Amino acid sequence: MKSNDGERLAALRFLLNEAYMLGMMAAMAAVLTAALVIQYGSGELPCPLCLLQRVAMLGVCFGLMLNFRHGFSDRNLGFSLLFSVFLLVVAVRQTLLDIYPRPGHSYVGSAVLGLHMPVWSVLIAVALITAIALKLCIIGTQDGGHPPERGSPFGRLATVLSLYVMGLAAVNF
Repeated sequence: MKSNDGERLAALRFLLNEAYMLGMMAAMAAVLTAALVIQYGSGELPCPLCLLQRVAMLGVCFGLMLNFRHGFSDRNLGFSLLFSVFLLVVAVRQTLLDIYPRPGHSYVGSAVLGLHMPVWSVLIAVALITAIALKLCIIGTQDGGHPPERGSPFGRLATVLSLYVMGLAAVNF
């Protein structure tokens, strides 16, 4: 009886892990899509640091895609965490560069809900680092975990979302 409960708990943890990772990747895809819509919709060219922040966000998605492709592991989650810290460093640098207005220089691009891209990137990076820490605290690790089955709803959704993120990467590059 106890082994049956343990198996159900392990299956529930696996599904929760899949849903959590898929939600993180969907959130990053939404942020990257919004950046492209603002760029092409408003005709604004992103600065080099903004592009570097997009690369960091794509790196976070890359680590999450590795989980769905090769199985859930701390190494793959580490890639996402590393790129989240990189995003934080670049965004804080740009925010500090633009915090005090200089003659002939202002924030690049228009504000969204009163905040510019570098400030949003700081908030996004902090949210990503917190989300990864919460995942590790609540769901735990799944080293050596198997990837979701190709026919499962999460597996198909992860494949479609991964292809969409790769398309975003191609448009950005």
